[in-house]
Amino acid sequence: MLKVLVFFYSRTGNTEKMAKAVAEGAKSVSNVQVEMNYFVEAEDLNSYDAVLIGTPTYHHDMPIDIKMLFEEAAVRGINLKGKTGAAFGSYGWSGEAPKQVLEIMRNKFEMNLPAEPLFAKYAPNQKALDDCKALGKRLAESLIR
Repeated sequence: MLKVLVFFYSRTGNTEKMAKAVAEGAKSVSNVQVEMNYFVEAEDLNSYDAVLIGTPTYHHDMPIDIKMLFEEAAVRGINLKGKTGAAFGSYGWSGEAPKQVLEIMRNKFEMNLPAEPLFAKYAPNQKALDDCKALGKRLAESLIR
């Protein structure tokens, strides 16, 4: 069975709503086990076939929890090369964090990134949640292929 991690940080609950929709979409694909969590150890990243990260943007940056996960993974030499990755998140003004996450996934960890980041300004509307479900499903299906 393939394993997908939906890891997220959410202070207001908006990115958490998006994470739940991403997880729901991924769970709709058979032979895929989905874990949704707001905390994960860097060493545990190796046990997943895909890592989808939900991150809001605060002050033009990603939250420290997300940064620390990447820092720990880099320091410990965690090999994520070729694993599937994606990013999504809510924002109030600028929305850089999901792009920053993808940049780290691509350039530092050499992950496979089949989708552009998803964004929701403030609270995600129904279209944004539907897009999140579609992202989760599309990435889970890509693992099967």
